[in-house]
Amino acid sequence: MRGTYQTQIKGIQDAGLFKQERFIHSPQAADIEVEFPAGSPLKKVINMCANNYLGLSSHPDVVKAAHEGLESRGYGMSSVRFICGTQDIHRELEQKLTEFLGTEDTLLFPSCMDANAGVFEAILTKDDVIIS
Repeated sequence: MRGTYQTQIKGIQDAGLFKQERFIHSPQAADIEVEFPAGSPLKKVINMCANNYLGLSSHPDVVKAAHEGLESRGYGMSSVRFICGTQDIHRELEQKLTEFLGTEDTLLFPSCMDANAGVFEAILTKDDVIIS
């Protein structure tokens, strides 16, 4: 079995489709320190692949707010709203966004699973296909 997998992986590598893991040794920011390939010296590069486009994840005000959130709420939601209910702070943010955007209502999806369930079930039919 192992030989079969190794043959498959070699084929993927030969086709130029194999993705080697990059080891990040710094916070996810606009510039990061990367070890690539494994065992190489660290190299500072522009981070063009993260969802932290503005570098806010390590901004002092964001870090401070995260600490305050940990103190008041603990770590994470523990589940999605469909299972446990809606957090009061999420509803408060939804109301503020509704006022700001001038919309009828706003619905936050605090997890990817929530977003997929809420959006796809509402707009797709059994005949639709999602390619991701």
